[in-house]
Amino acid sequence: MKHPAFKMAAPVGLAALAILLAAGCSTMRSLNPFAHKTAAPAAQPAPTPDPAADAYTPPAPPEVPGKPIDTVVASVDGQPVTTEDIQKYGDKATTPGMGPQFQTNSNDPNAILKAIITQKMLENEAGKFADKVDDGEVDRYIANVENEAHINDAQLRQQLQQQGMSYDDFRAKVRRQVEAMTMIDQEVRQKIVIPDSEIAAYYKSHPADFTVSKEQFQLAQILVAVPKGASPDQVAAARKKADKIHKLLVNGGDFAALAMKYSDDDSKTKGGELGDFAPDDINDQILAGIRNLNDGQISPVIQTKYGFHIIKVEEHQRPGEKPLNEVRNQIRDKLMSERAKEEFQKWVDTDLIKNHYVETVQ
Repeated sequence: MKHPAFKMAAPVGLAALAILLAAGCSTMRSLNPFAHKTAAPAAQPAPTPDPAADAYTPPAPPEVPGKPIDTVVASVDGQPVTTEDIQKYGDKATTPGMGPQFQTNSNDPNAILKAIITQKMLENEAGKFADKVDDGEVDRYIANVENEAHINDAQLRQQLQQQGMSYDDFRAKVRRQVEAMTMIDQEVRQKIVIPDSEIAAYYKSHPADFTVSKEQFQLAQILVAVPKGASPDQVAAARKKADKIHKLLVNGGDFAALAMKYSDDDSKTKGGELGDFAPDDINDQILAGIRNLNDGQISPVIQTKYGFHIIKVEEHQRPGEKPLNEVRNQIRDKLMSERAKEEFQKWVDTDLIKNHYVETVQ
């Protein structure tokens, strides 16, 4: 008997609360540690050697254990950047899961310093957008984090506690992230226009990207289980519960949230997500109920020997070339992301640097 494969996906980690755009700063002023050296003093006449001085050689000073002195190497808007900051930032590059927020050029000895200065400028600039972010936006961002990680609010708080972070600190970081996103959206993304002609040209030049060779479903489900040997009353009660859940979904209920609350399947911890399936991998009764559904549609209540299933078709790929209208937004998002990286770098190098005072200390 064929059946839905209720496989467990790898757990999704919490979204990193940082500006996830690679940004160096190639034209940033005052970043070359050799650019501002004080001119060497004029040469003075050499003193006449004292023969007696050669008779005594002072001993070398004893070695004193300890860490190097932390010194200031630069400042951004009066905020210091120290050698310890550079060391910590560099250490992240070799620590699993602790990659720097900005990519650096390993051939540039000042790459890490540039990345830190860029980061500080962005943080300071994002603070100007604080009055554009309200609590509702922060709530929505946190809700998205929970949906992506397939956890509820209580589980989020538990994970934060295990990581030694308070919920208030987490929320403050989220607010700063939303401020940064708002800044980048206003200063960069809103100024980018992707014309339809460019979308059509991309579609025409990348046919393989939009051609499906085999039919495939990406599915999620809510299962109201019926135990083996259940009485007619038990079956009827399960059917009634499934119908109630289906009605909630038809009226706009969130599938993932309802799955976490009501589903009897292990996939409930992931918001009901099951994964990708070829038609031959799906139970015949379920396949019949979803065969003609399109992306995002929800099946009627389907009965199998396991109980009553409500299936959401996250994606239904049919063999053949997808029409342009179906993938237009997908192409626009791709082109927008590529263009945004370029425009973001230009904005950092030309506009952002003008709004902040940066200097190095030599």
